[in-house]
Amino acid sequence: MTAGDVRTLTVRAAAKINLHLGVGAVRADGYHPIDTVFHAVSLFDDVSARSGTEGAGPVLDVEGSDHVDLTEVPLDSRNLVHAAATRLAREERRSPDVRIGVHKSIPVAGGLAGGSADAAATLVALDRLWGLELEDQDLLRVAAELGSDVPFALLGGTARGTGRGDVLQRVDDRSTWWWVLVTSPQGLSTPAVYRRFDELFPTAPARPTSGDAVERAVHSGDPVRLARVLHNDLEPAAFDLRPGLADLVSRGEAAGALKGMVSGSGPTCAFLCADAEAARAVCAELRETERERSAADARRRTVLVTTGPAPGVHQVAYERR
Repeated sequence: MTAGDVRTLTVRAAAKINLHLGVGAVRADGYHPIDTVFHAVSLFDDVSARSGTEGAGPVLDVEGSDHVDLTEVPLDSRNLVHAAATRLAREERRSPDVRIGVHKSIPVAGGLAGGSADAAATLVALDRLWGLELEDQDLLRVAAELGSDVPFALLGGTARGTGRGDVLQRVDDRSTWWWVLVTSPQGLSTPAVYRRFDELFPTAPARPTSGDAVERAVHSGDPVRLARVLHNDLEPAAFDLRPGLADLVSRGEAAGALKGMVSGSGPTCAFLCADAEAARAVCAELRETERERSAADARRRTVLVTTGPAPGVHQVAYERR
């Protein structure tokens, strides 16, 4: 293979928060039915796929921003990037000989679906690198086989998710919503949060709470109206497993956020703010309190301003040599 055959393609994928997360009782198959409103925000991971490698399977390299702990990120088949590359190669009856680099800004095990975002980005990167030109419905089908949040990562924007979250319908969202995200230096296991939910709510209804009110609030474009109906059924379980999160939510709201909540299964907390000025003020206040807190604890939370909705997976760079 000549140097001219080596190509690198970089794709970007956004983090998500759940504006609404209704969770039903666990089913016989071990899954919980959910009714959720996904919302992509402008915190991104970049995935670069490089051709011209030789070997038995995908090779992964992972790096990250300072606020991302990579110590628990596997580089083998347990990583959704590896699984996505292997699954797509098998689908297309080809060898998955590719080198994939991931630069993470989305925290690991943070309730922001960073692993799902990386898997979705991998599917798009390899589809283009290998010249597959798959239809959207085919990419979504493969995405759903990898995980419940992967299809939304492909789609981006704001969308209603039902079933396991993989049955999607776009939500018309023409607003710009301002958020402050507070990430944690220590992740929280999604299965552990769901197990705690089952323990706390043994009589949970089979049908999850509806996201209709949140969808209507999104249509209105009014942040005050949206703040009133933001909801996460997993929040009590996350608070129980990580009691400091409840205090963090209270501090963010006291600092001026319209509403704070745990994102997904946590531990990242998301604070909806009225506008850009309010978001910057809340961010500054929470950063100051985190500096004071970290005087006794070196593991400081990271506080970020972000907006939504953000786009789905999209290509940002292409290089050939």
